[in-house]
Amino acid sequence: MTDPVPSRNARFRRLLTDPLLAHAMSAHNPLSALLAAEAGFDAVWGSGFELSASHAVPDASILSPVQHLDMMRAMAAASPAPVIADIDTGFGNAINVAYMLPQYEAAGVSAVVMEDKTFPKDTSLRAGGRQELARVPEFQGKIEAALAARRDPDFCVIARCEALIAGLGQAEALARAAAYEEAGADAILIHSKQTAPDEVLAFVAAWQGRAPLVLVPTAYPQLRERDIQALGKVGLVIYGNHAIRAAVGAMRDVFARIRRDGGVHEVNAMLPTVGDIMALQGDAAMRELERRFLR
Repeated sequence: MTDPVPSRNARFRRLLTDPLLAHAMSAHNPLSALLAAEAGFDAVWGSGFELSASHAVPDASILSPVQHLDMMRAMAAASPAPVIADIDTGFGNAINVAYMLPQYEAAGVSAVVMEDKTFPKDTSLRAGGRQELARVPEFQGKIEAALAARRDPDFCVIARCEALIAGLGQAEALARAAAYEEAGADAILIHSKQTAPDEVLAFVAAWQGRAPLVLVPTAYPQLRERDIQALGKVGLVIYGNHAIRAAVGAMRDVFARIRRDGGVHEVNAMLPTVGDIMALQGDAAMRELERRFLR
């Protein structure tokens, strides 16, 4: 008898704790989630920043929980890779977290990342942004509420520490991360907006906890996967906003070329074909359903 195929939740938990570094690509809709899996990323990051950007609103707790949950459900349905939902501050206090987490689990995502800022949040990388942190006991309660609400023990709750973003220093970041591990967090995401990785590397070197760390090298892109792997304490690297940046850059370029050329005759050859898009839409599966069931 062959061993049963592990669930996506179990696969993600193994990725997070495996000595080999796992990698996740950001996405903001089902198509980008599918493309991330197609490219070979281990997981998909359901980015709150990207989802907000796709609605042309700031990443500042403006979109409703329902809008966010619906998109995570659609992404999980489209992608074979585990989806990590960026739930910002958990949409409120511990009661909100306890209510929302089972809905994310039922939606098919495999993990949530929750940050220790106050609600409503401001995006971490915004210059001069409002970076107010929750009290440590309050955030511990939110982590504990999430853990109590999950049904599958393989579903992961990742605590995101924003002390470095808020300029509170290494000692505060390490103390908060330790408190979040004590509350039961499955991993600690340590975030920085410095353009060099020095403060993140200092945190990793000083970290004595058992929970794996998660890095998001958006502000310090020179830190490569081989360097992160060599640190020995990081389980996951997330490329947090590259899908929306790639999409915006490509659309700006193509739209400008069409206006410049007075038509699509020049750009058409450089674009994916309509057939390529239809394949991503699941055209082959639809044709098979038609063959089997339409009479």
